[in-house]
Amino acid sequence: MNLKLLREFAFVFIVALLVGAATTFLYSFIVHDAGAIDWQTAFTLALILSVVLTWRRAREFKKSMNAT
Repeated sequence: MNLKLLREFAFVFIVALLVGAATTFLYSFIVHDAGAIDWQTAFTLALILSVVLTWRRAREFKKSMNAT
């Protein structure tokens, strides 16, 4: 179970980091005419989403295990 949660955490972190980087790049490019990635925002978003979504999935898994 721990390895599965760690894999899910890593997957969500990578996807959220890529989406956050792409979003900040496009925002910077469209609004400010400067193609720069805000890495602080991208990492913060990725960390928060990966922790919250992994925690939620772990709670759902425990709830389903207790129900049976």
